[in-house]
Amino acid sequence: MRGVGTADGAARRSADASTDPLGDPYLRTRFALPSRPATFLRRQRLVVHLNQALRTPLTLVNGSAGAGKTLLTADWAAGLRLPVAWLTVEAGDHRPGVFWAYVFESLRMCGARAADAAAAPADSSGVGRGLLTSLAAELNALDRPVVLVLDEYDRMTNPEVAEQLEFVLHHSGQGLHLVLVTRTEPLLPLHRYRAADELTEIRGAELSFTPQEAGALLRLHGLHLPEPATSALVDRTRGWAAGLRLSALAAREDTDPERYLKEFEADHSTVADFLLAEVLKGRTEETQDLLLRVSVLDRFCPDLADSLTLRTDAEPLLAGLHRENAFIERLGHSWYRLHPLFREILRAHLRERLPGAEAELHLRAARWLRRSGFLPETLAHGVAGGDFDLAAGALVDDLAIGQLFTGLRSDALTQLFAGMGSEAGSPASDLVRAAGALARRDLDHGLGRLRRAQEQLSGTEVSPGLVAARLSCTLLEALAARLTGCPPRAEQAAATAEELSQDLPDHLLDAHPELTALLLTHVGSARLWEGRFDDARAVLTRAAGAPGGSATVLPRVESMGHLALLDYLNGWLGRAERRALAAVSEADRAGLPRPPGAGLGRLVLAAVAVDRQELSRARALLDETARLPAREHDPVPTAGRALAVSRLLLDDGETHAAAEAAEPAVSVVVASPWAESHAAVVRSAACLADGRPDEAVRLLHGVCGDQPVCAVEAAGLQVAAGRPRAAAELLGAVRAEGRTGPAVSVGAALVRARMEQESGDTVTARRLVARALLDARRERLRRPFLQAGDWIEPLLATAPLRGLAEGWLLSGRPGAHGEPVRPGAEPAPLVPVELSGRERDVLRRLARMMSTEEIAADLFVSVNTVKTHLKSVYRKLAVNRRGDAVRRARDLDLL
Repeated sequence: MRGVGTADGAARRSADASTDPLGDPYLRTRFALPSRPATFLRRQRLVVHLNQALRTPLTLVNGSAGAGKTLLTADWAAGLRLPVAWLTVEAGDHRPGVFWAYVFESLRMCGARAADAAAAPADSSGVGRGLLTSLAAELNALDRPVVLVLDEYDRMTNPEVAEQLEFVLHHSGQGLHLVLVTRTEPLLPLHRYRAADELTEIRGAELSFTPQEAGALLRLHGLHLPEPATSALVDRTRGWAAGLRLSALAAREDTDPERYLKEFEADHSTVADFLLAEVLKGRTEETQDLLLRVSVLDRFCPDLADSLTLRTDAEPLLAGLHRENAFIERLGHSWYRLHPLFREILRAHLRERLPGAEAELHLRAARWLRRSGFLPETLAHGVAGGDFDLAAGALVDDLAIGQLFTGLRSDALTQLFAGMGSEAGSPASDLVRAAGALARRDLDHGLGRLRRAQEQLSGTEVSPGLVAARLSCTLLEALAARLTGCPPRAEQAAATAEELSQDLPDHLLDAHPELTALLLTHVGSARLWEGRFDDARAVLTRAAGAPGGSATVLPRVESMGHLALLDYLNGWLGRAERRALAAVSEADRAGLPRPPGAGLGRLVLAAVAVDRQELSRARALLDETARLPAREHDPVPTAGRALAVSRLLLDDGETHAAAEAAEPAVSVVVASPWAESHAAVVRSAACLADGRPDEAVRLLHGVCGDQPVCAVEAAGLQVAAGRPRAAAELLGAVRAEGRTGPAVSVGAALVRARMEQESGDTVTARRLVARALLDARRERLRRPFLQAGDWIEPLLATAPLRGLAEGWLLSGRPGAHGEPVRPGAEPAPLVPVELSGRERDVLRRLARMMSTEEIAADLFVSVNTVKTHLKSVYRKLAVNRRGDAVRRARDLDLL
């Protein structure tokens, strides 16, 4: 945070890399095979059936809660000689990014993925198809398959995840065996797998205990019942594993187990009744009260449990319950959780025994969790308890308000605070409301809530919480300044943030690197809008290199897009393209499906494509950005789109539409010199094309040498309008200062060449055109030549200049003057091409004209594997045919 307003502020150390897309450490217990208790019974018939999973890509273990699915699968998996990746699915995994991040980590932990394998998703709300394609190809290339077990998969209700899982399974070939342990039917095309004999199924009927198995289970619990009593128990419980186990636990405490089980069978109709009336029976009041109260928690430790009971006896009680296998699982480090079914029934009983207590228990938990630094759970319990002020205060005090924008928690936080009503009136609640409104680009509502929060904070006694709240205000102020085009307001926010950061502990700032990265991005965007290119580059470069891994990926991508636009505005097409490609690639590597920064990067790529006269590619890129989230009320991307669209329309001959599209449709406080200059140049060119030279010249009055690219283009229009003296004056005013690129030097050389040609000095004109061709060839900059007019054609027809133009500007066919290269030909890939070793192997054989079958035989892989690699190669090279792939690879020195 320190140095936000300067170019050389020190960056902070990176956050912990072993975190999920929400920024939280991975819960390692989710990757561990559940331990089998001493009373576990291995049923050989089911183990034999499960062994068939090694011959089919998909296995389904489907049964009701407590049917013994998890322990059966864990016991089988523990005996395999293949690598086993185990993942227990949780409710939060409905977000695709979270689910796949945990899958990637489970595969890494079992050794199926190398440490340097493709990155895992960074956005909780989604994952890009490219990342899944890379995973499938990686699994398909394994020397021996991996078994991936997804336990409690019934918690996964997102059809998008199911579709993605089917994609990975299908394209992983023989490298993946997927085992789903679930209570419900998964959203997968099971009928297709059945028809192809590629599905192993173990369902409820098969999971049910036989009388013989039930007798063996009861004996493990110390109960020796006659066969008729055991058969009767199996009949009543339908062989349900949890029912048998619950019955055994309760019955062994009775002096007459057989009589007890008969009474149970006669008096109770559901297992829930049994749990409430019999498993809890005999427990002390303190134990029963403890279990009822902790049922509101996903996990708990003794101190947290004590905060709910207002006693201090949780530690021995929980340890005793765990020793007795009383449906409490130990997670490690003194943390526990209830068996899900047991917890559900206890919560129902809590509402009956202690009506109205649930909300207060949530709030007690939230307060303890807040003191202990567990922010996500604090927010969840605060909202569940109905105290939005508490939840918002925790978010702001932790400096986590930036997570409303980064995409890592934005969807979850938006949903969490959606129910916040007018009763929540704290400054923190207003800040959360303001952040949500600004994220939606609702400026009026957002600014109003921000003003209200600031007014409340102005009269508050100084405290660490107040400093965090004011620092959160500066982030929102900087965003508001960026969105309203008010650079002075952004600078004030940066200066205030720098002062406030001195009063906060370093560890708090280090824990949330996204706050500084977002602030830098907003300030850099405002400076760019104002035309302070060097100052903007300084802070945007810091933001692009921000630490924090997935926590800062979105501001990094957005800053890279802004830097690409800066390079373009200075005339560096190649640099702009590389930065824009890097922004798009960074978003793809992180698995971001709809990153706004990548949208700006694509706009820059479209503008570069127009200058190279690759008009088809420019249209495709602009179409892609139209499908990204709307960035209205954001001046820089809006102006960038206006620049690219208007120039494309102008080159298409649609002069009226180009003039209309040139003006950015955004309301701002301070006008942007470069946005206005580019709009003026396009409108002037449109007037000149329509035969209105006087109007064209009038529109150029505001263009000056401070904007070199625009000044050079304006000079060319002045010459075309018959005003060479004005053109010369404009060129003389251009302030290059060593920071302008070939687009400026090429344009200036062509303007001077035209003036020399029209004055009769053909030799000087030819020399200037030669210099322009040399500079433009490196950048493939065609537009200035193709838009120059008829005067340049005789010069390009001369032998020396024709040689410089052939192959990239002229077609090279025989003729008097040659033909310009067709606009839109051979667009370059949209992302940097990084082929895997196996993809290169396939590509080399493709270049030797080998068929798919021949490549498969030569590489000792299946035809489907080759097809998967070919699809990946085509995608990375942005082609659709074999010949195009080989040509593009040679152009990029990949062959």
